[in-house]
Amino acid sequence: MLAIRWIGGLTLREAFRRRLVLAAFGLGAAFLALFGLALFFIHRELTRFSPPDPRVREEIVGFFLLAGLYVANFLIVMAAVVGTADTIAGEIASGVIQAVAARPVARWQILLGKGLGHALWLLMYVLYLGGGMIGATALITGWVPQGWVRGLTLLALEALIPLSLSLWAGTRFSTLATGALVLGLYGVAFIGGWAEQIGGLIGQTTVVDLGILASLVMPAEAIWRRAAYELQSPLARIMGPNPFTASAIPSDRMVFYALAYIAFFLLAAIRQFERRDL
Repeated sequence: MLAIRWIGGLTLREAFRRRLVLAAFGLGAAFLALFGLALFFIHRELTRFSPPDPRVREEIVGFFLLAGLYVANFLIVMAAVVGTADTIAGEIASGVIQAVAARPVARWQILLGKGLGHALWLLMYVLYLGGGMIGATALITGWVPQGWVRGLTLLALEALIPLSLSLWAGTRFSTLATGALVLGLYGVAFIGGWAEQIGGLIGQTTVVDLGILASLVMPAEAIWRRAAYELQSPLARIMGPNPFTASAIPSDRMVFYALAYIAFFLLAAIRQFERRDL
């Protein structure tokens, strides 16, 4: 465990020395500033001119928050894909990993340590974006969604899915191929999620089954739809499918599947890394 923590700490420090991760946090700050400013003016106008029932204002604020979190969800996934694609593949190609592997540290400890370091900054990024938006909403409007803890937890889980894939793919492919593979699988999951929702509306079970199959290939989009369900308001739930809400709600079994998915690819990455010639 000491070796894992040591490598994890080094990986975390190295991540924050990279311009890519710093750019992600910097752009996140601009995004949060724009969101907070827009929400301030929206809430001010709603307070002046909306009906006196505060529930109406809460529904509008809740929908705007969910729209912002939808964008934050993309930023989190993209950061996870681009920021971790070279965590193994890049160091194998550059020869850095050989120097680490030559030390009395097991390869599985190296891989888990690097995974831990990247997981820490990704979880920070989730809290930074998602928590920042929810915190800004509470500060400006005095309202927060009831399921905000579950929503943020699910967003954190979603960020770990592409990380586990990157660790596995990095033991087999180049950095470019790893990023393309993970991003491509996310694209499949994204269109599959829409297919599942639309298929459910029109009663086309084949389309629904295709969407579920895409979610099994990569459950990131399904976890986002579950997070959206936890965060959305009652009004949003009856508005039908749109980018910010979810009509086909993934069950708890999908959440457990996502956990098993992450564990499977971590174990597969360890096995492949142990057997690979460096």
